[in-house]
Amino acid sequence: MLLYLARRLANYAVLLVVAVSLVYLLAATQLDPRSLYEARNPPIDPAVVEASLSAYNLSDRVPLLERYWTWLTGVVTDWDWGRTPFGESINETISTRVWVSLRLVTIGSLLGITLGVALGAWTATRQYRASDRLITLASLVVLSTPTLVIAVVLQILAVKVNQATGTQFFEFLGETGRHGDGALAPVWDRLQHLLLPTITLTVGGVASYSRIQRNLMLDTLGADYVRTARAKGLREGTALRRHALRTALIPTGTYFAFTIATLVLGATFTELVYGWHGMGIYGVQAISAQDVNGSVAVAAFGGVCVLVGAMLSDVLVAALDPRVRVS
Repeated sequence: MLLYLARRLANYAVLLVVAVSLVYLLAATQLDPRSLYEARNPPIDPAVVEASLSAYNLSDRVPLLERYWTWLTGVVTDWDWGRTPFGESINETISTRVWVSLRLVTIGSLLGITLGVALGAWTATRQYRASDRLITLASLVVLSTPTLVIAVVLQILAVKVNQATGTQFFEFLGETGRHGDGALAPVWDRLQHLLLPTITLTVGGVASYSRIQRNLMLDTLGADYVRTARAKGLREGTALRRHALRTALIPTGTYFAFTIATLVLGATFTELVYGWHGMGIYGVQAISAQDVNGSVAVAAFGGVCVLVGAMLSDVLVAALDPRVRVS
C-alpha cells in the first residue's frame, strides 16, 4: 500500500507543478499591475513605475518566460512567492491568511462530513419513511439557499438569543474581541467568535454529504454481498456497517478529495459575513488588485489542498477497499 500511495503522491506533485505554472502564465498575461500605477493622481514618472515593476518581477516589458523563470527560481530556491505590485511580501500575507482559513473551516468541515455521512447512511436505511422525507426536505432547502443567506439568518437568530438572555453569548465579527482577565478568557472569546461560522459551514456540509451518502448507501443495501452477510446470520447493524456502509464510503472519499480546496477557498461568503480575513477573500482581492504573484499563491494553496485531500482519499480507499491493498 505504501508503494501505491508513494506513486500517487508523485503523480499529484507533478500535476501540482504543472497547474501552478499554467496559472502563473495565465495571470502574468491577463493581469495588469502597471495599470495600478498609471491610475495614480498625480501621475508617477514612467521610469519609476518601470523600476518598481521590474524590481518585483512584474514588468510586462520583460519576456514572459524570463519572468516565469525568475519567479520559479525564487520559489524553488528561497521559497519566495514574490511581491505584490506595491512591494508587500506574498509570503507574509499568505502565512497569516492560511491559518485564518484553516481555523475557520477545519472544525466546520469535519463536522459537516462526519454528521453528513452518518445522517445519509441512517436515512438510507429508513427510505421513504417520515424521517427520511423530512431530512430530505430540510437538506434540499439548505442546498438551495445561498451560504450568505444562511449566515445572515443565523446572525439574526443569534441576536435574538443574546437579547433574550441578556448576554453576548454569540459574537459576530472577526476572530477575537474584548474578553475578561481569566486564564481561559481568550480561548472562550475565540470559541464564541468561531461558533456561528462553524454552524454555517456545518449546516451546508451536512446537507450536501447526507444526500451523497444516502444515494450511495441505497445502491449497496440491495447488493448480493449484503444479502449474503445477512443470510449468514450477521446482525442487521453489523451487516450494514461492515459491508454496505464500508463500500458506500469509497466514492465518498474520492468526492471529498476534490472538495477540500472548495471548502477552504470557497468559504469566501462566510469570511465576508463574519469578518474573517482568510484565503477566500484574499483570492478575490488579489485578482481585483491585479496581483499576479498573490493570485498564483492562492491557486497554489488550492492545489496543495487538493493534493492533501487526494492523499487522504487514497489512504481511505486503500483502507476500505481490499483490492487496492492486494494490487
